Amino acid sequence: MITLSLGLGGCASAAYYAQAVAGQWQVLRDRQDLATLIASPDTGPRLKQRLQAVLEARDWVVQALDLPDNGSYRRYVDLHRDYVVWNVYATPELSLSPLQHCFPVAGCVAYQGWYQEPAARAQARALAAQGYDVALGGVPAYSTLGWFDDPLMSPMLRWDDATLIETLIHELAHQKLYVPGDTAFNESFAEFVGQEGLRQYRRLHPDLPGNASLERRRREFTQRVLARRAQLATLYASALSEPLQRVLKAETLQGLQRDYQQLREGDWQGQGPYDAWFAEAPLNNARLLPFGLYDAGVPAFAALYAQSGGEWPRFYARAAQLARLPAAQRAQALRQLAAGAGLP
Repeated sequence: MITLSLGLGGCASAAYYAQAVAGQWQVLRDRQDLATLIASPDTGPRLKQRLQAVLEARDWVVQALDLPDNGSYRRYVDLHRDYVVWNVYATPELSLSPLQHCFPVAGCVAYQGWYQEPAARAQARALAAQGYDVALGGVPAYSTLGWFDDPLMSPMLRWDDATLIETLIHELAHQKLYVPGDTAFNESFAEFVGQEGLRQYRRLHPDLPGNASLERRRREFTQRVLARRAQLATLYASALSEPLQRVLKAETLQGLQRDYQQLREGDWQGQGPYDAWFAEAPLNNARLLPFGLYDAGVPAFAALYAQSGGEWPRFYARAAQLARLPAAQRAQALRQLAAGAGLP
């Protein structure tokens, strides 16, 4: 689940600006009220059931989690496509530093979001022709940070109810607190709120459909990716020649494939949830970028929540204090929290 925080203008090209405006307008134009759809005899029973679950959860998060009480996720849009946007990531050939794209609202982020897949693929090809490592990923949901009332989107309904509700909480958390330009802080904050919010919701709905084994495998695979990515970071920071770095880069990426095969054939008993991911494109730096983006600071926010006595308003207030710190101090504070040292 990659969040696209839409910001228009700035250094964006005219073509990018135009497609972003048109894509966002389509989303806003085609929204339909959840309660109206639920009451309509034209709405199929399965869709009606899913929409009702979202509406009930949406009301609950306002009261229980102190999240924004606005029009977001109280309307639905059928996009008639698999994803709402396609994100394009790029890094230099021998670096893990992403190509940044800066916007007035969202700050700088490590991707560009395109509402049409052909346009995203054209941008990916253009960047690859310039020598970048490039990756393309479909995104089922994003947040506009409260600038618009974000709807429930049809690609989100491919998820089970637990994932859907966790994502809804995650996206609303972005509306609660967002630091322009600090992706790691924003995503870790929203990820913690989503995870903890779902845990609390499950206490009231113990039969909520979900897939715990898939989540466990995601964590295990992410750990392998992060370990190999750390090897690459060490390699790129070394004084080795570029030709040798290219050879060792290829060996490291091949090692990730071996790691996956060991998981697949071992603990996962032949289940291969990442088979398609490996098959869709060759491995490179850019394809590793999204992994760990959401998880790195979660322990720090979990510690902050515990220190806040499990009180959401107090937790948000203390997180907002962190958000006001300069970037280096904010990162140091998160490290201290994760290490159990408390806030500085």
